[in-house]
Order: sequence, then structure tokens, then C-alpha cells
Amino acid sequence: MRSWLKAVGLALCTLTAAGAAQSGTNDKPPLTSEQRMQSRFPQPVRVGDLIGLPLLDASHSTLGYVREVVRTKGDKIELVIGYGGFLGLFGWNVRPIAVPIEVVGIRGRELASLDMPRNEYAKAPTWQSHDADVLPSDTTIRMALCRGY
Repeated sequence: MRSWLKAVGLALCTLTAAGAAQSGTNDKPPLTSEQRMQSRFPQPVRVGDLIGLPLLDASHSTLGYVREVVRTKGDKIELVIGYGGFLGLFGWNVRPIAVPIEVVGIRGRELASLDMPRNEYAKAPTWQSHDADVLPSDTTIRMALCRGY
């Protein structure tokens, strides 16, 4: 009898704790890309050090290489990469696209696409230079850190 009461009490405690945990999971709104970037400990990086770095997707495939870093009219920083073609190289079928700095992290001498799936790169519009100002190579910006994935 005593062990039966213990089992019932333990089951009630477990169910109550599980119900409380589930009720609190959907209370928070999802983080924006800027908030996720801030949680990744952004560090200062020179723009000139980013030029030529490969941008990799989650499967470590090269999406393209950084051509320039720009500041948009809305004061957002974007990386212009050559997307498409053969490894994003040689100019064959390569088109420039702008990638928001908030969705990218730096990992050593490469960049990782953290919050932008590969299929969104194909859908991204071709970058137009009249929309933004190119940042000089000695400019320092802040970029999220990326651990191995």
C-alpha cells in the first residue's frame, strides 16, 4: 500500500512538472536575426579581412566569396558575395547578392551561414550598387562568432 502511494505521488509530481514546463515554452516570441547575432558575442572585424573569405552553408558547401561589405541606406551592413556558378568563382553564371551581416558568423578564415538557408540565396535579388555605400577596407564592423557546426 505504501509503495503504491509513493508511485501515485511520484506520477502526480511528474505530470504537474511536465505540464508547467509545457505551458511556459510558447510564452516568448521568437528572436529576431539581430537579437540572435547579439547572443553570438559579436567581435570587431576589419572589412579588409573579410574580402575573399568563403561563405559556407550548414553542409560546408561554398555558397560564394565575399566581394565587398556595404552599408545600406537603412544603416544595415551587408556582405556582397558572388553566388552561383562554379564554386562562386571565375564569373561564370555568378551574380552578386547581399547577405545581411546578422545571419552570418565568422569561424576562423571562413564565414558560416547561420540563419539563412541555402534555398534563400538562390531567391535573393541581384545586388544593385546604388542601394548602398561600399565600406573602406580599414573600417571595423562587429560580426557574430560561430562555433563549429
